[in-house]
Amino acid sequence: VQLQASGGGLVQAGGSLRLSCAASGRAFRTYSVAWFRQAPGKEREFVAVTRGSGGSTYYSDSTKGRFTISRDNARNMVDLQLSSLKVEDTAVYFCAASQRVILSSIGFATNYGYWGQGTLVTVSS
Repeated sequence: VQLQASGGGLVQAGGSLRLSCAASGRAFRTYSVAWFRQAPGKEREFVAVTRGSGGSTYYSDSTKGRFTISRDNARNMVDLQLSSLKVEDTAVYFCAASQRVILSSIGFATNYGYWGQGTLVTVSS
């Protein structure tokens, strides 16, 4: 599967942004698709995931209640709605996919074999 992330930009603190991850390839519904982010000088951090074959969702503690992940299997798309943005949300956001990631490992980037190119989100104060 190939992934392409889009939707990043500059937004003020407290604002909202919607990121999209478009996927090509077969059996998209069987893939778990996650969003990760990486700020300058920091490690890649798990943000949220929607699991394949069911679509259950999970979030990091820092984004729960502010971000919403959703998927449209008919369109091979996964969106991430970012709300109540904070300056510390500034990062490059990546979407990633895997058919084999298990629940206990959803937060680890090494368990995802397919990655999009990243889209930059900048939150100003």
